[in-house]
Order: sequence, then C-alpha cells, then structure tokens
Amino acid sequence: MPSGEIDLQWADGTHKFNVAKLKCVLELEEKCGCGFAEIYTRLATGKWHFNDIRETLRLGLIGGGALPDRAMTLINRYVDDRPFAENVLPAQAVIMAALVGVQGDNPEKKTPAGTKADAQSGETTDATAAPLSTESEQQSDSRRVN
Repeated sequence: MPSGEIDLQWADGTHKFNVAKLKCVLELEEKCGCGFAEIYTRLATGKWHFNDIRETLRLGLIGGGALPDRAMTLINRYVDDRPFAENVLPAQAVIMAALVGVQGDNPEKKTPAGTKADAQSGETTDATAAPLSTESEQQSDSRRVN
C-alpha cells in the first residue's frame, strides 16, 4: 500500500509531507468542512478555500514528521504571508500523494525470509514454493457441462 509520503521542494527547502495518516485526514476534513476527495477537487478546479491550502500543507508537514510548532512557523511564513495561489499546486501534490501514491512509493519489497510482495496486488508469494498442484484444475474440469 502506498505510504502517501512525498518530498517537495517548497518554502525554504525540501520537506516531507504526508496527509495519508488517518488522524491527518480526519483533522483536514474537519478544518475544511468537507471530504478528502472534495478538498482535492476544489484545489484542482480553482474553487478552493484558504484552509484547503493551509491545512493540507500544515497537516502534511506534521504527517511527514515535522513538529507542530515547526510546521506552523513554515505555514505562517510561506503560506499566510504569501500570495494564496502560490501554494495551490503543492497542496494538490500532497493530497494526490495520499490518494494514489507517488512514483517509487512502496516498490516491490521483501517480506519474511524467502517471500516477496507483489507490488501491484500486495499479495505475498513464497519465492521457493513448488508449482501449484493441479488438483484445483481437476476439480474445475469435473464441473464442466458437456
């Protein structure tokens, strides 16, 4: 499953953002008065409210590991005191990372010894397992109608 974390060149450097964490999502929805996907839609269509930008970035910084005081300092300096539209695209990127992930997010990874996770399905397969039995094929053959 994608982590929703994204590194963005924003404000005074590169920062980690992540609003995919449940507490961040719930607080963001509360602060913006609508659902998560609606926040993205408002940002994408230019019908955003100020908190759609501000709170997405603030909670994204906190979800990415910033201390709340540091996140607020960055928001005060680079959102509140800047032209509002300047931060629409970064806010969109933060929400999009939570919705669909980012390139390279959760690449195929090793799980317990001898197994690996399939990056698309999330299923774990045993890399050393023998081929599957044909028993299931035989059962399905017996169900065929001639």
